[in-house]
Amino acid sequence: MKIKTLSLLFAGTALGALPAQAAGELNLICSADVVICEQMKGDFEKAHSDIKVNMVRLSSGETYAKVRAEARNPKTDIWWAGTGDPHLQAASENLTLEYKSPKLDELNDWAKKQAESSGYKTVGVYAGALGWGYNTEIFKTKGYKEPVCWADLLAPELKGEIQIANPNSSGTAYTALASLVQIMGEDQAFDYLKKLNGNISQYTKSGSAPVKAAARGETALGIVFVHDAVAQTAEGFPVKSITPCEGTGYEIGSMSIIKGARNLDNAKIWYDWALTAEVQSRMKDAKSFQLPSNKSAVIPKEAPRFENIKLIDYDFKTYGDPAKRKELLERWDREVGAAAN
Repeated sequence: MKIKTLSLLFAGTALGALPAQAAGELNLICSADVVICEQMKGDFEKAHSDIKVNMVRLSSGETYAKVRAEARNPKTDIWWAGTGDPHLQAASENLTLEYKSPKLDELNDWAKKQAESSGYKTVGVYAGALGWGYNTEIFKTKGYKEPVCWADLLAPELKGEIQIANPNSSGTAYTALASLVQIMGEDQAFDYLKKLNGNISQYTKSGSAPVKAAARGETALGIVFVHDAVAQTAEGFPVKSITPCEGTGYEIGSMSIIKGARNLDNAKIWYDWALTAEVQSRMKDAKSFQLPSNKSAVIPKEAPRFENIKLIDYDFKTYGDPAKRKELLERWDREVGAAAN
C-alpha cells in the first residue's frame, strides 16, 4: 500500500499536480518593468527550486493601494521595486515589516538611508533619475527643437505630442509631481502642470508606458525615469534621453516585506537574495539600466550616472508622507486631471 501511495505521489509531482508539496510559496508584487520582473522570478526559482513564486505586476501606486486595502488580511508577502515614496508611505502606516538584512552593509549609502529613514521597513534596491526620452525621427521630420529643460516642454508645437503617467497610479509620475513642486514651489509647479496639460495626449497607467509609446512612434516624447528611455534606445528604437537643465528628482526603487506575510521566511530569503551583487548585476540582462544598490554590483555601461545629472536634494521624508501625498494628488485631480478629462 505504501509503495502504491508513493508511486502515485511521484507521478502527481511529475505531472505538476501537487505544487503545494514544495517547501513553500512566495506571493510577490513586482513594480518594475515586466521583463525584469519575469527574469527575477525565474532566477529566484532556479536558485530556490523548493519555493514557487506567485508574481503579480502592478505599478507602485496600485500596489500601495492594494497593500493598504488588504491590511487586515494580507495576500502579499513581499513587494519588490517601484518608486520609494509609496514604500515609505506603507512603512509610515505600519503596513510593512521591520527587517534588517545581513546584506545591508554591502549597500550604497543612499540605499541604507532609505532603510534607516523607514525604521528598516523598506530598503533601496536601485536608483534612477527623472527625465524624458523623445523620438528623434519624429522631431527631425516635424522640425521640433530638442527640449533640454522643463520649460521647453511647454513649446506650442508639442501640443498633443507628450505622454506622462497619472500620478495616482504611477510612482514615476508622482516623483515628477513632487520634483516639480520642490524645483518651482507648489503654486508655480501647478501653474506649469496646467500649461503642460495642453501638450499631453495621454496620462498612462504605467510609468514607463510613455517612452515605449514614443519608441513606437505613437507620441513624440515621454516623461519617464531616464533608464526606461535608455532601455528603448538599447532595443534599437530612435529614442534620445534628456535630464532637464533646471534639475530633476530621482527615485530609490525599494523593497518591503508586507506585515502579516503568510510566507515570512520565504519573503526574507527573497529579500536577502535580491540585495546580492550577483542578482543586481543581472538586471542589465533584462535591459534594466538603473543604478544597483549593492556596491559590488556591475553598473551597466548604459546606466545614467548621477554624477552626470543635475539632481535636486529630493526630500523623500516629506513627499513619502501619506498626508502630503494625499494633498498633492487631490490638488492634481482638481487642477490638472479634471482639465484632462
